[in-house]
Amino acid sequence: MQYRTLGNTGLFVSQFCLGTMTFGGEGELWSKIGNLQQSDAERLIARAREAGINFIDTADVYSEGLSERITGQALKNLGVPRDEVVVASKVFGETGRGVNARGLSRYHIMEGVKASLRRLQLDHIDLYQVHGFDPATPIEETLSALDTLVQQGHVRYIGVSNWAAWQIMKALGIAERKGLNRFQSLQAYYTLAGRDLEREIVPMLESEGLGLMVWSPLAGGLLSGKYGRDTEAEEGNRRATFDFPPVDRERAFDCIDTMRSIAETKGVSVARIALAWLLHQPAVTSVIVGAKRIGQLDDNIAAAQVTLSADELAELDRVSELPSEYPGWMFDRQGAFRRQQLAESRQR
Repeated sequence: MQYRTLGNTGLFVSQFCLGTMTFGGEGELWSKIGNLQQSDAERLIARAREAGINFIDTADVYSEGLSERITGQALKNLGVPRDEVVVASKVFGETGRGVNARGLSRYHIMEGVKASLRRLQLDHIDLYQVHGFDPATPIEETLSALDTLVQQGHVRYIGVSNWAAWQIMKALGIAERKGLNRFQSLQAYYTLAGRDLEREIVPMLESEGLGLMVWSPLAGGLLSGKYGRDTEAEEGNRRATFDFPPVDRERAFDCIDTMRSIAETKGVSVARIALAWLLHQPAVTSVIVGAKRIGQLDDNIAAAQVTLSADELAELDRVSELPSEYPGWMFDRQGAFRRQQLAESRQR
């Protein structure tokens, strides 16, 4: 297992992160994703630790808080030393009936972290992430509340999830101007079947030094190898009950065809190729894997041992390439001469 620094910090996290969205099964939405109970969750966490995973991601809304409870109890039951695990959680979604039981106001963030700490049975959360963008709350208020949590010791680092590049840049600018703790990571959707992140967000992450945690790296199971143009989602499979995230199916099936060919050559699963591709992307810090079974987790972790050749990466890039979009095509056209100058200067 490799370990990478999270953003501009000295915190090392494993290249795979164990996701806990499959824990609990409470609520109509979450029951479609997974319903692992305490004993099964503990087996997954134990196996992940054996493989060298030191990073666990959860959220206050997963299974209506039950995912955090199961995760916290599992760490306690397994006797996991606190300094050997990096625990990440999130705040934003609806956690109660009150009008303020949602969003990124100081009120909800302060209440949310206390509730998460109780459920996790921890005295601090290592990475506390805002789970979405709140159009009702000024970014200044959100950052100020998060900074308070860091100052109080309830949170070590802060991150963001599912924001646009301009929103993150605005937050980084506010944090610098006001002397507040800055976001160190982004948790976002990124797969061969969904490379939209590369238009604006990846260049921003590389420019500003933020880490990238990838959620749904198999596109909700679509890239697991179970699906193809002639294969319908079977009852009980994730895509059959919860068809998310949205993808361009034809492009995804082109990717699957290519991945299947590479997988057969290497004697590995299609899922391993999809995960290995992500691990080959320079912007990626950690890939979140959320398994239901030990065998599934083992197969995902084994992707770390898959090396893709330059030709294989080029072929995967070709079949998954995003359609050209403005101003990207203008950057390509106008910047060609300067890129050539840069390349020539680096060869001297």
